[in-house]
Amino acid sequence: MINAGIVGGGGFAAGELIRILLHHPEVQLNYIMSESQVGKQVYETHQDLVGETDLVFTNEFDSTVDVIFLCKGHGQSATFLQDHPVPDSTTIIDLSRDFRLKDQHSFVYGLPELNRADIKTNKRIANPGCFATAIQLALLPLAKKQLLTQDIHLHGITGATGAGQAKLDTTHFSWRNNNVSVYKAFTHQHLTEVNQTIAQCQESYEADINFIPVRGDFTRGILMSCYTDIDLSEDQLKQCYHDAYASEAFTHVSEENIHLKQIVNTNKCLVHVEKHGNKAFIVSAIDNLLKGASGQAVQNMNLHFGFNELAGLNLKAMAY
Repeated sequence: MINAGIVGGGGFAAGELIRILLHHPEVQLNYIMSESQVGKQVYETHQDLVGETDLVFTNEFDSTVDVIFLCKGHGQSATFLQDHPVPDSTTIIDLSRDFRLKDQHSFVYGLPELNRADIKTNKRIANPGCFATAIQLALLPLAKKQLLTQDIHLHGITGATGAGQAKLDTTHFSWRNNNVSVYKAFTHQHLTEVNQTIAQCQESYEADINFIPVRGDFTRGILMSCYTDIDLSEDQLKQCYHDAYASEAFTHVSEENIHLKQIVNTNKCLVHVEKHGNKAFIVSAIDNLLKGASGQAVQNMNLHFGFNELAGLNLKAMAY
């Protein structure tokens, strides 16, 4: 049994993280910090937790727990750690983008399908972004086999929770409902993570990765479609993906076309592969709050502490 703390507990991803950790067989959740919610019962903010916890949001930080999850806004995790030193013995799992890129820090990039061995041994883990996770899991098998040679084209649609809990012009119901829009075409911040991973797997890749993100009129989930020219038959292409993910706990290759209801409320990534002419066509789907955030953070924790990788993450899809 390990002791855990959460810093920045008021948002959507933090709510999912709290829900998972409260029922995790190997974790005692000691405290949840939140500047905006301090003094409130946790279930007053995350109302699905009524009857499940008596924890109250606090502004007191304890660095001596076994693991700290940072769920603060982008750009705030690095500042928090500067102001609140954490001993080397405490594991940190950061859900912001502050430490995802390799520069002058010691965080390992926490995509289990890519960096499993490093996640197990490193006490500083940077959780990937949601779009980045869906894209990378669609492309990893090809990159690992050095098979990417041409431009990659990506189209991804995400639910409203991907924008966080802050009330924005593009997240309130009357704007989002029955509406779809493109945003950050070709410039989305998660592309930097994707480029970093492709370079890690296939340093020779020099073509363009083109990404069109789309706001969907649903609450949660990401459906990503990718295509690129590939010199493989359809059978070879499918075998490449089956081989890559055969032993993965949460990433599965489906022979049938996939949809969001198969993965919402789970830590799964589903991948479907087809060949059309000279193009590989790959579809991936994740829940942006789970495999794209808190579920993957707990998966990283499980790997790091030697727990069953599935512990706490036996979540059921909302299929109907």
